[in-house]
Amino acid sequence: MAAAASTSMAATAVFASRFPLSSTTKAAPARCSALPYLPSRLSATAFSSSLKFVEPKRALLLQVKASSSEESGAVDTSELLTDLKEKWDAVENKSTVIVYGGGAIVAVWLSSIVVGAINSVPLLPKIMELVGLGYTGWFVYRYLLFKSSRKELAEDIEQLKKKIAGTE
Repeated sequence: MAAAASTSMAATAVFASRFPLSSTTKAAPARCSALPYLPSRLSATAFSSSLKFVEPKRALLLQVKASSSEESGAVDTSELLTDLKEKWDAVENKSTVIVYGGGAIVAVWLSSIVVGAINSVPLLPKIMELVGLGYTGWFVYRYLLFKSSRKELAEDIEQLKKKIAGTE
């Protein structure tokens, strides 16, 4: 009981010293906090009078003039549309291009939904980051660290290019 009384007295002594004992005393209260002391806020008049804006002299020397000449690097939309039209006309299998393009758009949309769902699960994004870091470390060790493995990676990439292009 005596221990409880002494701890409660110590607690009241700490909190009591933070506030002034009477309103007539003008002494600053003692600070017993672990937080740093913050200075009082400046008034708007003190802040505005302390700032002076001085324009540098070199800003007066810089002048920009706009011109409407055709020599500027503006994009000609009619030329761009004619190029796209020529490329579209050169495509033999237009339905396949449309299906692949639509499939790519749907795949990006679905992957964004999956990533959003994974991000909403607690701890799962951090686990996925760890998996990604682990795989990156393995890939660097397996393919990029040694000269012979870099050559092997280059050969694998060339074989994959040939398979995709259909030349193999």
